[in-house]
Amino acid sequence: MNEKIFLASPHMSEEGYEMKYIQEAFDKNWIAPLGENITEFEKELAERVNVKAAAALSSGTAAIHLALKGAGVGEGDIVFCPTLTFSATANPIIYQNSIPVFIDSDVETWNMSPKALEEAFEKYPEVKAVLVVHLYGLSADMDKIMEICKKHDVVVIEDAAESLGTYYKGQLTGTFGDYGIFSFNGNKIITTSGGGMLVSNNEERIAKAKFWATQSRDQARHYQHSELGFNYRMSNVVAGIGRGQLKVLDQRVEKKRYIYEFYKRELGGLEGVGFMPSNEWDEPNCWLSCITLSGNVQPIDVMEALERDNIESRPVWKPMHLQPFFEEYDFVGDGVSERLFEDGVCLPSDTKMTDGDLNRIVKIIKGLWIK
Repeated sequence: MNEKIFLASPHMSEEGYEMKYIQEAFDKNWIAPLGENITEFEKELAERVNVKAAAALSSGTAAIHLALKGAGVGEGDIVFCPTLTFSATANPIIYQNSIPVFIDSDVETWNMSPKALEEAFEKYPEVKAVLVVHLYGLSADMDKIMEICKKHDVVVIEDAAESLGTYYKGQLTGTFGDYGIFSFNGNKIITTSGGGMLVSNNEERIAKAKFWATQSRDQARHYQHSELGFNYRMSNVVAGIGRGQLKVLDQRVEKKRYIYEFYKRELGGLEGVGFMPSNEWDEPNCWLSCITLSGNVQPIDVMEALERDNIESRPVWKPMHLQPFFEEYDFVGDGVSERLFEDGVCLPSDTKMTDGDLNRIVKIIKGLWIK
């Protein structure tokens, strides 16, 4: 069996930055949830993306949940959510006993369609919040989306779980809305093994989120709780990994873009092969490199051929409105997301891959056109 190539796996720094911060946590007994690594990771991430405040949490999902709670989303409220995303974007809407309405993608960005968003506002003018996702590190068209949302005076939450390091017209994704969230899951561009961050330019919102995330413990000598709380804070040890990973973020983005350009150069001439969109205003982190197939070779052919050689790949996300759990909820659009799901393949995008690994992948894919 050939050596396994992963879709995307953790990549610790060659310099050992992460172990330095972890060792400090052990040496000073900062093993408990809070400590210097938490405080500094929040500060360093906020400075890196140019926002005023950040809260380090147990996951990106927890960050979305607290953003929705902070936005006042509650029972029976409607939240617009892209249909082409991972379920972690939509699940917190249900946590709040709220109602998701799924919005289609557009072909120009693969993200939330401004046209479908306008149609959704006409149908549901009482919407409470809009969740925007930057899929696979591609930026949504934030000018159009923010213009629509401001016109309707609605809270905007950016799910930038996959797009840390992506720029839209010179501004980092996750910093346009009222709240932004990042994920540090094991497959993300930088990782803490598991964790997330909630950011905002409103420091009071972040302070409140931290309060909720630590079981809503009131300031009192005894344990007193006046609000429902959650156990959502990031571990101080885990935050040390994040501090080290943040130092190599630019290197990881550079390698992700290199991988995408390698595929585009080597596979772009094959009949029926398309690539995830590129816009002049978008500087993507290319977290995953994705292709679409419209000829005789189908996505399943590519995935199975790679799998036979011990190489991971996967389909593009299955839209939420097609998922058994969410199929009862409304969908606004004309099927772009469904076509992307049917035609799309996420290719290996692991930053530890060598050119030899990439050549091995493209050789297998090219072979499907030679039969």
